Amino acid sequence: MDRVTLQAEKRDRAGKGVARSLRREGFIPAVLYRAGQSIPLKMRRKELASFISSTAGEQVMVNLEFPDGDKRLALVKDYQVDPIRGELLHTDFFEVLLTEKVRVTVAVSTTGEPVGVKRDGGILQHGIREIEIECLPDKIPGHITVDVSSLGLGKSIHVGDLSLGEHIKILTDPEEVIATVTAAVAEEAAAPVAPEIAEPEVIKKGKKEEEASGEKS
Repeated sequence: MDRVTLQAEKRDRAGKGVARSLRREGFIPAVLYRAGQSIPLKMRRKELASFISSTAGEQVMVNLEFPDGDKRLALVKDYQVDPIRGELLHTDFFEVLLTEKVRVTVAVSTTGEPVGVKRDGGILQHGIREIEIECLPDKIPGHITVDVSSLGLGKSIHVGDLSLGEHIKILTDPEEVIATVTAAVAEEAAAPVAPEIAEPEVIKKGKKEEEASGEKS
């Protein structure tokens, strides 16, 4: 997988006030996690924001380099973005070793136009957009692309249909659907007009009742 080198500095202080001060100074607060421990970091906003923006949705190995010559290999675990201004606020990394397998989530996308759509007028529907895998860090794919060109009407591609090689173990349920082609829903037929119900005939009892009364009198 791809690797990117980023500069990082260890910091002694933490907290919201410290984070705000760092941002005013052009830094982004970050944390490096490893085996239940964490190291607070600060990283240049421009460099880190550019990296996060350009690799969104991808798994990329990061070489963290420190001023004292220390180097750490890591993956992005999570990051926070201001919902209004869209500015990067914080980033979490987790340290990895090339000799230890890791569990990560990898994005899944599709390519191609299914034959069931092009020929039969079906509709391509997407299922899950990411899967969990386990492998050595240098075997992690940046993302997974699934070709759906041969997918016919009523057919699906499941996680179990993926083949990522013997070095990658898929942890997601193999029955999960990645893509399926369904028949287009026909326009709902016009509701049948209910037959007009004739008004019930009014039984004219008055005259007969009067006649009956006259006969009795």
